[in-house]
Amino acid sequence: MSDKSLRPKLVLASASPRRLELLQQIGIEPDAMLPADIDETPRKKEPPRALAQRLAVEKAEAARRIAQAREELAGAFVLAADTVVAVDRRVLPKCELMEEAGECLRRLSGRQHKVFTGLTVITPRGVERKRVVETRVRFKRLSSAEIESYLASGEWRGKAGGYAVQGLAGAFVVRLVGSYSSVVGLPLYEAQALLGGDGFPVRGAWANRA
Repeated sequence: MSDKSLRPKLVLASASPRRLELLQQIGIEPDAMLPADIDETPRKKEPPRALAQRLAVEKAEAARRIAQAREELAGAFVLAADTVVAVDRRVLPKCELMEEAGECLRRLSGRQHKVFTGLTVITPRGVERKRVVETRVRFKRLSSAEIESYLASGEWRGKAGGYAVQGLAGAFVVRLVGSYSSVVGLPLYEAQALLGGDGFPVRGAWANRA
């Protein structure tokens, strides 16, 4: 019997290849990816930190309902995350239109913004563990040519704040204080702490990894 068959199951409540790659980076392989279709619209006057946490909880709960209906995933750990980019208290959108992304980049240019990633783990016993990670990021002052070139890349599509720090936009970052992996989409220290704190074997696949 394999080690994987002995350990608890894990569901990642996301379809994001970035979040999957981050988990794999620390030796954690989810048994299923179950993206949750939820309304991500901020509530009136909802602070960015509260929005990130609420959406992570709602994603986790939606994915758990799906998992519980599948015999092979019933009783699995569920891990969900949601990343929110904010300038002051203004939440920037997950951009689908070039005009949206251009507006975000002009707003981020030459100034500091905050990235909040909410994490939720639901244990096999149904207990919810929650955390919000805050990271401060400062962009260089962007020229019109830089913004136009980045928009032409298409990398901004579907990204909170209109950029992907792990891609071309890494060249825009003057300073980052906090968790780089959180800005990418999943704070690794906090994710392994929440999972490991409730008995998931976060280092189970480390042996002979090299």
